[in-house]
Amino acid sequence: MEIQIAVAKVPQHGSSESGDSIEIIERPNGGLSVIMSDALTTGHTGKQVSGLVVRKVLGLLSDGIRDGSAARAVSDFLFTERGGRDPAYLNILSADLETSTLVLTRNNPTPIFVAQGGDVECLSGMPQPIGSTRNVRPSITEINLQKSTTVVMYTDGVMNSGTANGGIGIDICTFLEGILEEQEPSAQVIADSLLTQAIRMENGHPRDDMSVVVLQVANRPKDFIRRMFVRLPVIPALDLKDEKPWDE
Repeated sequence: MEIQIAVAKVPQHGSSESGDSIEIIERPNGGLSVIMSDALTTGHTGKQVSGLVVRKVLGLLSDGIRDGSAARAVSDFLFTERGGRDPAYLNILSADLETSTLVLTRNNPTPIFVAQGGDVECLSGMPQPIGSTRNVRPSITEINLQKSTTVVMYTDGVMNSGTANGGIGIDICTFLEGILEEQEPSAQVIADSLLTQAIRMENGHPRDDMSVVVLQVANRPKDFIRRMFVRLPVIPALDLKDEKPWDE
């Protein structure tokens, strides 16, 4: 089998910096982890806070600390560092080859969707953001690492897209069921499709930072080469208010 991870993200309209930060790391005992932090503020301050969070979590996971322990430690650190003024949402999604499990660690009320065997399950709840107080505990879900599994997580900018002025927003479960009926869409196709739909719901002007992460366990690798692809559009700051840099 093969583990694929895809990320798609945009800042809120008119901003050159996103309050969402995402990093991917190889686990010391085998596997991969994705760290996604969404600061409760946007712009430069949000970027500082979310960047601080993912760097601290990345360092702890590199040292072999378990995901839940890393989330709790970084929460206490953020509370001490920022005095409880700048809490942040945190997700850690790990494909752990040592235990042959997917570990979903969440300090984020935004649901995570898991598709296995044609069924889409929504993992929801209201865990506290990290850094809001001491002794914040994450919600942790562990499932078997098996073929044909797709995990989709995203920030609240995606979840709330289209809800301004009483709109109903995206039915993400139905959206995922529809796209997964296609012939084995890649992780990047799923991430891009969901983000594009969220941007459309905002009429091309996102009110908040938006990020989508998709982890997919494919049936078999085409080869044994490890690959990573990153695309970073650079938009002049003066053009941000007039352009839609995410237009196709």
